[in-house]
Amino acid sequence: MQKFTTLTSIPAPLPLVNIDTDMIIPKQFLKTIKRTGLGEGLFYEMRYDVNGKKNDGFVLHNAPYDTAQILLAGENFGCGSSREHAPWALLDFGIRCVIAPSFADIFFNNCFKNGILPIVLPKETVEKLIAEAQSAPAPLSVDLTAQAVESRALGRISFDVEAFRKHCLLNGLDDIGMTLEHGQAIAGFEATQQKSQPWLYS
Repeated sequence: MQKFTTLTSIPAPLPLVNIDTDMIIPKQFLKTIKRTGLGEGLFYEMRYDVNGKKNDGFVLHNAPYDTAQILLAGENFGCGSSREHAPWALLDFGIRCVIAPSFADIFFNNCFKNGILPIVLPKETVEKLIAEAQSAPAPLSVDLTAQAVESRALGRISFDVEAFRKHCLLNGLDDIGMTLEHGQAIAGFEATQQKSQPWLYS
């Protein structure tokens, strides 16, 4: 998993509440178990019409938002089904951070397991960031170590993040990575077990 330390990007404003996982990545894109290629389906039903024609008015189709790595959204982001394809699609598109007043629990947890930082800020603060991004787009800087977002208009904004999740993101550790941190202990156990129970290894 890619480490997350600092990030500076123009944020893409998506001022909608209750953006569910089917909006993030529609069901027709769930046939794959690969984490790559899903960026093409991100917000597909908002980005394209029923004939597959691009919706030129959608924020991620327009500069400077088309290269955004930060997404600004409304309350209850990531609600709906628990599909892990949702953070996969965001990450494949290039989104590394989502800022919203609240998140659905399962989506929130899945973000940390896939290298995305979900930041919870007060609704009024998020609305001001969205307004700034819409009227006078300027880069936002996110510093996970300092737990702060830096905005040209609002200045320094602190955010909370649980210590263990912060550690995992800073060090690029998903569930497999955390297991591999104990590689020597695992190898020692296996060596001892192979001597005492060799039939398990034959």
